[in-house]
Order: sequence, then C-alpha cells, then structure tokens
Amino acid sequence: MSLASVSCRATSSTSLINRSSLLRSFASSKLSTQHSVLAIGSPDIRVSSLSLNSRSKPCRVSAMSGVSDTIVSDSSSSSGSGIKKALLSVSNKTDLLTLATGLESLGYTIVSTGGTATALENAGVSVTKVEKLTEFPEMLDGRVKTLHPRIHGGILAKRDLKHHMEALEQHGIGVFDIVIVNLYPFYDKVTSASGATFEEGIENIDIGGPTMIRAAAKNHNDVLVVVDPQDYTPLLEYLKEQKDDQQFRRKLAWKAFQHVAAYDSAISEWLWNQNGEDKFPPSFTVPLSLKSSLRYGENPHQKAAFYVDKSLAEVNAGGIATAVQHHGKEMSYNNYLDADAAWNCVSEFEDPTCVVVKHTNPCGVASRDDILEAYRLAVKGDPVSAFGGIVAFNVEVDEALAKEIREFRSPTDGETRMFYEIVVAPKYSEKGLEVLRGKSKTLRILEAKKNDKGKLSLRQVGGGWLAQESDDLTPENINFKAVSEKKSTEEELSSAQFAWLCVKHVKSNAIVIAKNKCMLGMGSGQPNRVESLRLAMKKAGEEVKGAALASDAFFPFAWNDAVEEACQSGVSVIAEPGGSIRDQDAIDCCNKYGVSLLFTEVRHFRH
Repeated sequence: MSLASVSCRATSSTSLINRSSLLRSFASSKLSTQHSVLAIGSPDIRVSSLSLNSRSKPCRVSAMSGVSDTIVSDSSSSSGSGIKKALLSVSNKTDLLTLATGLESLGYTIVSTGGTATALENAGVSVTKVEKLTEFPEMLDGRVKTLHPRIHGGILAKRDLKHHMEALEQHGIGVFDIVIVNLYPFYDKVTSASGATFEEGIENIDIGGPTMIRAAAKNHNDVLVVVDPQDYTPLLEYLKEQKDDQQFRRKLAWKAFQHVAAYDSAISEWLWNQNGEDKFPPSFTVPLSLKSSLRYGENPHQKAAFYVDKSLAEVNAGGIATAVQHHGKEMSYNNYLDADAAWNCVSEFEDPTCVVVKHTNPCGVASRDDILEAYRLAVKGDPVSAFGGIVAFNVEVDEALAKEIREFRSPTDGETRMFYEIVVAPKYSEKGLEVLRGKSKTLRILEAKKNDKGKLSLRQVGGGWLAQESDDLTPENINFKAVSEKKSTEEELSSAQFAWLCVKHVKSNAIVIAKNKCMLGMGSGQPNRVESLRLAMKKAGEEVKGAALASDAFFPFAWNDAVEEACQSGVSVIAEPGGSIRDQDAIDCCNKYGVSLLFTEVRHFRH
C-alpha cells in the first residue's frame, strides 16, 4: 500500500524525516514489502502498493508510496523504491498468465481493473485493483478508470529529478517501473464480418490505454513499456538479468508509439469513411507492417523489405500481399512485382484463363473452357519470354493442370521442360499441390484472393506520393463504338474486347494483337506507338491476319504511321480510345483498307 494515513493520519505535508521516524516506530513489527504491478486490462489497471503488517495493532497505510517507500526498504528498483511496480492493461490476454506469474516471481505486485483483474484472480494471481490506488471508482460506463494523477504521475515522474520525486511525495503518489498495455480491439471490431454500428465503433476507441502507453514511452528511461505479447519473454529475461540496456528500452518505446500511431490511423480512416466524402482526404496515414526482410531489392546492391498495408480498406480485400505461400524459395522484390502484375491481370477475366508474365508485362494470355488448353496457348504466345516467368490462373489448379505445368515442354524445341519462378492461383487441390511441389524445390506456389475493386492506388515519387483510384474498368463497362464503314462481326468484337483487356496490363506505349481469346503478340514500353506496333506484329507473325488490335491510347497519326501499317498487315479490327485531332485520318485509313475501327473513349496508360 501507500503512505498517507495511519491511525494517526500523516498529511501530505508530512516531512520526509517525520515519515521516516514514523516508520521506524514500527520496528517491533514485521514489515512486509510486496512488489506491485499495475495491470490494466484495457480498461483494467493494477497499481503497486506497500503493505505494512504488524503483529500488534495493525496500521493501514494508503494513498502514498514513492519516496517513502525508498525509506522503508533496502531492496532497489528502477524507481529507487523498495517496491517494484508494473501497470498492465491488456485487451489481448495472450500469455497474460505467463507474464503475470513471471512478474510475481520477480517480486512485482500486480494492479489491474476489469477483465484483466478478473482473469488473473481466477488464475490465482494476486491483484490489487486500481480503485484501491486512486481511491476513486471507475465512472461513465468505464470511460474513466485510469485517467488519474496517481496513475500518470507515477508513470511520468523522472526519477533523477528531485522536484519530481518531491511532488510525488507531497501528493502521495507512487512510481511504476513497468507499463504493459494493449488496446480495445477497435480494428477487429470495425472490420469484423458482422460489422459495427457507428456507436459501437466509437465505444471501441480506447482513451486510457493510449494515454498510458504514450506516457510510459515518453518516460522510457525509467519505465519499461510493452504493447506486444511477443515481447513478454524478452521483458522477463531483461528483468531477471537486471540489465541496464537503453537500446532495449528505446526499442520498446518506439514500438509503443508505433502501436498507438497505427491505432489512431485506423480510427481516422474509419471516421473519414463514415462521412462518405471525397475519396482523397486532406491528409491520411498508411499503416505498414513488416512482413519480411528481402534478400535484396530490384538489384543485389539494394537492400529491401516487404510490408503489408494494414489500412482498413485492405482487410480481406485480396491481393498478392496477403497470398499464402505453399512452397518454394522466399519471395524476392521482383517476385512480388511480377506476381502482382500476373495476378491483377488474370483476375480480370471471367472465363478460365492463364496469364504468363515477365518483368511485369503479360507475354502470354489465353482463355478457354479447358484450362489446360488455355495454359498451352498462353505459353505458346511467347515461349522464350515465358521461360523463367510467372504463371497465373483464375481457376483451381487440380492434379491434371499441375501435371501439365510440371511436364510441359517449350514450344521452341519440344524438349526443354518449362521453368517458372512462381505459380499463382485462387486455390489448389491437395493432389495439385503435391504434384507442383515435385516440380522444383524453388518453385514458389502462391494462393491468392482476387483484389477488390475500388482500391486506392499509391505510387511514390521523390518527396511525395501519387494517389488514384484503381483502373477497374472491364469491357462490360465500355461501349465499343463503331466509327468506320465496315462493322465488326461478333467474333471480331469479342477478339477486340479481349485484346483491349490485355493491353490494359501492358506498359505504355502498348499494343496487343489477339484472336479467338488468345494474345498473339504485344509491344510494350516503347517511346512511340509505331515501335510497339512493330514488336507486336513481329511476335504475332502470320497469325496477325484477321486478328484484332488494341491500343492503350489514341493514334496521333494514321497515314504512313501505325494505323496504316496495322491495316496493311491484315488486322481486321482496331480498338483504340480515340480523342486525337486526327481521328478522322484513322477512320479514313481504316475505310480505305476495309478494317473495322472501334472507339472506346477510355485510355489505359500504364507507366
């Protein structure tokens, strides 16, 4: 307990010498000093207390520990007090009992409120409730429990400042050596399948917890702060070894502030979304959580790491970041980029589809009712590029498909077994996984969920970030407007729509040639559209005749340029956004060669 009143009440103005004399008057009595831990179960708090037990007349001491504790004990602690105290506030009770018993064995007294206190008491752990320390009951339906000078004074006081310690003594406040807190599960509540009403969301915003965390983290030189159950074991080891490691304290303090920052960012994001206003708030925070350290970045001389976006908008929203890796080497920086490109592309198609990607560009795409045929055609589209690439499917990989992936030979020589870095699909059969694992020890096998539409896309530039809505348009959202004299057939329109969906995922300037739901050739990343066209036609070869051509942007010139070359090559239909001041030239050129021209009025630049 704390000192402040005995049968003869010692007022807060009692001098240090008088208090010392008062304590010595109990020399014939047994002095029991119990180390105290303040455990606050998000919303519970436990405060340390010093108890004086006498065989003669009992003397109750309350309201003050701190400096007077230093006088009555020879043992030492980080506070300079004979009583070691810790404050625990845990909504997440993982390993709580292990922590509490570990602290008890090291001589700490535990103080707590609410659910944490109940859990510990039920487990047989001695607990002092925070109300006993503050001498004030919790109020306002639990909103006010730990917001009290006897809590925060004991956390924030700097032990090496005399006037801080004198102030604690004057007001009967004891110090705390450890603060262990995690917060109301706001994030889990507002992202749960059942959802949360606005009132429920508000009530799950923790106030006392973040306040204690911030206070302890600020005063980390004197107070150890822990917000993650994974740090319980390192904490106990630190205490057992009686270390004086400032780096350890600073790391815990950093983690505490980061924990609160992420918590506040979730609340801010949720509140902004409740207003239903502009998708682009005046400011916002993106909470990132380290998933893995990577061997290197885009190149071996660059260090790199991979972070998962913990924004509310990304919860269960799919994507490569949350994919499950069933097999293979650890993912690399470039693996993530390529897998993301392949998965984003294949997820756009409704029919069973295979996409092969190399350096973020789709080099092979095919849709068929028979996924095995789709796979073969996708590889055939550019077998040289496909070797060492990423293969993605939008349907389950069963045993038959897995065997085809494992055994398929390159169309270039009919002998070389195809090699891939990654296979990604929405699911795998048990046998399918077994077969694929046998293809290579290094083959990365990813199971991913389709990306939700409407996500915010962020991209870094020097000193800032660009934000835009994701490009979610599909052919079903687009009107392919016939502007030429020749109208496209149903088959030609289908091929044009397929090519248009493919070109959306190719780096600009982009041209795709396709027919019968199979990409025959593509040209990407060229500074001018003519060169991209020539690359695409070269890959398509003789199959270009009667095929559809899609361009990610309008053609600035037609005669003696890309449009005329395309018409002369034998394509039957061209799909492009239109919008050029020379659109009429493109129309006239297509009319001359009897080619159908479709304007989509939608551009698909990809940089």
